[in-house]
Amino acid sequence: MKSFFIADASQYENEVITSYFALGSISAREKKSGSGQYLALTLVDKTGTMDARMWDEFEDAVRTCEPGCYVKVQGQISKYNGRFQITLQKLRLAAESEVEPADFLPHTQYDIGEMWQELRSTVDAFSNLHLQRLVNAFLDDPTIGPAFMSAPAAKVLHHAWIGGLLEHVVFLLRMCKRVAPQYPEVDPDLLCTAAILHDIGKTRELEWKSSFAYSAEGQLIGHISIAMGMLRDKLALISQVEPFPERLRILVEHIILSHHGSLEFGSPKLPMFAEALVFHAIDDLEAKMQNLRTQLANHVAGGNQPGSVTDWIRSMDRQLVDSKEYLKG
Repeated sequence: MKSFFIADASQYENEVITSYFALGSISAREKKSGSGQYLALTLVDKTGTMDARMWDEFEDAVRTCEPGCYVKVQGQISKYNGRFQITLQKLRLAAESEVEPADFLPHTQYDIGEMWQELRSTVDAFSNLHLQRLVNAFLDDPTIGPAFMSAPAAKVLHHAWIGGLLEHVVFLLRMCKRVAPQYPEVDPDLLCTAAILHDIGKTRELEWKSSFAYSAEGQLIGHISIAMGMLRDKLALISQVEPFPERLRILVEHIILSHHGSLEFGSPKLPMFAEALVFHAIDDLEAKMQNLRTQLANHVAGGNQPGSVTDWIRSMDRQLVDSKEYLKG
């Protein structure tokens, strides 16, 4: 039974705890003194991640433990560079029978069934029946549909929890419905199709059994290329019944390829038409806002005053502050 959670670390500073975690990463590194190696680990539970260090007697752990497994540890909680970490005295592989998987993977705060119904209702309202058939080919797929409902949207950066991909998509759909009427040149069905399918490759890029990790396919190919393959498979399938318009196919493919917005962020094409440009902007905004919420929550969970300025947030290339909490001070 897991009794300690990472989010509660501030209550245990300088205390020794014993608990179970999922192992996010593990590697032996050279000590700065040159006197040997130490073990660097990332421990994970449903409330967050924590760095861990083990300075000796870790040979068995290196041999038996690998990312994605469960471990039982004993160690002292301390703060280093403003973040809590744990210095381990004991570490061993834990059997799945010792743990409750729900303790290790964070879960969306929203009802998955209700979000799924909102998504399906949006597609049912499409006036473009070609796009409706295409999207439903994904949602009705007995493998893709369930994965869509449970997949995280990312390993770390945003919506990194069970149901995160669906949550991200539903929030994007709400934004699409508000933004599209402001621009007459934007086709709302095409914009919503982009929201639903742009990250569909993450259902195969990511794995989420005991911790979030990249699959071999995800590491070698990436979610944009995976999505292109999935899209062409579905287009071939539905075209057996009725041909899918060639120019519409090209537009859908372009939005998927360009949704990261720039070459340096992994898109092989820049957005070149209205729906692609608008979609990149709202996708980027929605991801950044969720990352901001997560970083501010982690800042407070780390024992910092609400409304104070965070340390440097590498994923956003800046420091952050909660404006509402700042005004209260």
